[in-house]
Amino acid sequence: MSDTTDVERGSLAVLSAGAAALARAADLDTALAVIVEAGAGAVGASVAAVFTQDPERGEVELLMTLGMADDRVAAFAAEVAGNPDHPINLAALDRSGTLGRAVAGPDGAAWTGVDLPLVVAAGAGVEDCVGVLTLGWPGEHEVDTAEETLLVGAADLAAAAITLFRLSSLVTERSEWYERVAHTDTLTGLANARTVHRVLELEVARAQRQGSDISVAVFDVDGFKRLNSDAGSRAGDLVLRQVATILAESVRLVDTIGRVGADEFVLVAPGSAGVTVAKRVIDGIARLDPVEGHAVSVSAGVARFPRDGTDADTLLAAARGALMSATGPASISATAEG
Repeated sequence: MSDTTDVERGSLAVLSAGAAALARAADLDTALAVIVEAGAGAVGASVAAVFTQDPERGEVELLMTLGMADDRVAAFAAEVAGNPDHPINLAALDRSGTLGRAVAGPDGAAWTGVDLPLVVAAGAGVEDCVGVLTLGWPGEHEVDTAEETLLVGAADLAAAAITLFRLSSLVTERSEWYERVAHTDTLTGLANARTVHRVLELEVARAQRQGSDISVAVFDVDGFKRLNSDAGSRAGDLVLRQVATILAESVRLVDTIGRVGADEFVLVAPGSAGVTVAKRVIDGIARLDPVEGHAVSVSAGVARFPRDGTDADTLLAAARGALMSATGPASISATAEG
């Protein structure tokens, strides 16, 4: 049992540390370390640990420890994980803590443990448990009302930190997903039309500064409309994905390949190797198995900066014009030799 004045002083320390952690900590581990260290110090606990609860599986996982020997941490985590009736698991399941349970220390000595569920509101009157805060004292320790209030406050701060950083992680993941969607063709995983056009504009600007070349190749799937008509859109989608895979495998790291139309793909390749890359693509696609009895092939048209145009639109128009001049399936037409 602690002196009330000491606990009140500790409560202020926990509040100050928790507020700072929630406002400025760079990551969850740092935030919890600050909160738990302040809470444990205020009540004189020798060891402490935080378990988080998996929101989908419901299992608890050891996230951090304080004052625990390194060789004990793994054993402690395994002890809890392997026993669904362990008080820490029950605290998470029942959302009700224990304020003084007998614990056998690593040396067999008697300890006192406290387990507090980390509970947050989930909306509409529903609460979720996001983990458990557990603390330990050597020998017997009585948790009085003042200490209980302090520890519940520390647990609430820890719960808030876990929730805050989980939400932050979710927002980041969603943002990255939306960013990928904004730049990616969902069917093939290649760049979409907007991204291809923007990359071409940037490459043109770079080439103008450096006096270098850019190759632009437009690929069109031969007989795509007939395939869709004869075998259905599912077969057409399969062909598009197969073609996209060959395109992605055939280009260089510095190249950009994207789908810009129903069956039209565009390659932006710095330098003058457009025809070479286009041949490699056509040869790769020629090795694909027929789909629903239809052979898979593409034709290509190639244009080059600055010979065929000095802006993105003109280069694309020149490459499409070359494609229209292709002599047949699986053929390449360039605006001029070289």
